[in-house]
Amino acid sequence: MEYKVFGCKVNKYYTDKWLNSEKLKWKSGIFIASCVVTDNAKRKWIKFVKDTFKTNPHLTSSKGRGTVFISGCGAFKDWRAQEDFFELYPELKEYKNKIVILWEDPDEVDIKNWQKILTVKQKQISKNKIKNISKSLLWLYTKKFILIQWGCDSFCTFCLTVIKRWRHFSRAKEDILEDILDFEKQGGKEVVLTWINLAAWGLETTNPPSNSLSIKEGWFKIKSRLWELLEYLLENSSIPRIRISSMGPEFIDEKCFEIFKNTRIYPHFHYSVQSWSSEVLKNMKRHYNWEHLRNVLKKTMNLEREDWVKISIWADIIVWFPGETKKDFGQSLDLIKNYWIKKVHAFPFSGHELWENVPAGFFENQIDWKTKKERMWEIMNLSDEIREEFIDKNIWDTLEVLIEVAKEWKWKWWTQNYIEANSDNFEIISWKIEKNEIVIWKLIK
Repeated sequence: MEYKVFGCKVNKYYTDKWLNSEKLKWKSGIFIASCVVTDNAKRKWIKFVKDTFKTNPHLTSSKGRGTVFISGCGAFKDWRAQEDFFELYPELKEYKNKIVILWEDPDEVDIKNWQKILTVKQKQISKNKIKNISKSLLWLYTKKFILIQWGCDSFCTFCLTVIKRWRHFSRAKEDILEDILDFEKQGGKEVVLTWINLAAWGLETTNPPSNSLSIKEGWFKIKSRLWELLEYLLENSSIPRIRISSMGPEFIDEKCFEIFKNTRIYPHFHYSVQSWSSEVLKNMKRHYNWEHLRNVLKKTMNLEREDWVKISIWADIIVWFPGETKKDFGQSLDLIKNYWIKKVHAFPFSGHELWENVPAGFFENQIDWKTKKERMWEIMNLSDEIREEFIDKNIWDTLEVLIEVAKEWKWKWWTQNYIEANSDNFEIISWKIEKNEIVIWKLIK
């Protein structure tokens, strides 16, 4: 079956699971993982669906052959297939008989008492309902995505996730380890820990009470348990590379920083910052302030690792959130400069005027289009400059690359600190040019 993935790593994870599920693996057609992070993201997959029917007029839903299957955030609510899908997306109504709308997880469809299950203590759900969640996944670029936590309790004013993927609970560490060990046996060398609020693994909620944040110190009184999981995985597996996907910064503490020094953990940290203005963060209903961000980024920059690999920090930042002043925007630019953010995923704020909506779309003081373009241009140019400086500082450093694409003498993919490596800009020291091999190299640019 062909497939097209829009959106995040979570969609990649569930795409693999669907394609290998008994429900789809013997069927033909096209699987589409949809995304609703912005109005523009919605337009992209909707256009792709329409173009698919235009270029494949033979598609039909008869007996599941040649069908367009749609999953991802656009297709479900509270993990279940969205019953009003074609009312929500009338552009696709003419193809109703050729589309099958899927829920989040192929293993969860037959649970009739779904609401009752969701009321059970979250930590009890993981072992029973999510065991063996990814036993037969395809390899995506030689690495395996491992979901460690589900859902979200944080009602950020710019986001639809909380109504799409229900509430937060953590997956049992034993089940996570089982997935990693299974991948190791297959010869896998890299896993990516991922989900929406993965730094909140082991906690009861992603939405702590306001009195849990010390404004003076910028630290949460609720401490992270992510370090417990990482320590457990490091002690009980030998997988060479563990990459941590994007994290909210609010639950990162001293014990996390100690674990981050381990050389099997990628020296690459991607934080969902969103802004460095405390006023903007408050309006977003994020659970941290600028001071907490400063502490997290400073300590990340100063990690001392035995391999002496230069630390890479990436960040998500929302540009032109409603009410964002020139001063607020300047603070976010300062964050990028002061903490040498190597790459910025700058997301233009989406008011979600189309289809489903978010609270911030109705806020006053929406930013005009001229200012939007200017700020996006400025932040992306600054990000590119810092990225180039970082690459220059790595010239002649000895690092490792896990090869994901190899054809004859041509190969490529990423270093530990997330520099894109290929056969043209690197000098190989220790090598075997094959997919899934780790090579040692020096950057020569």
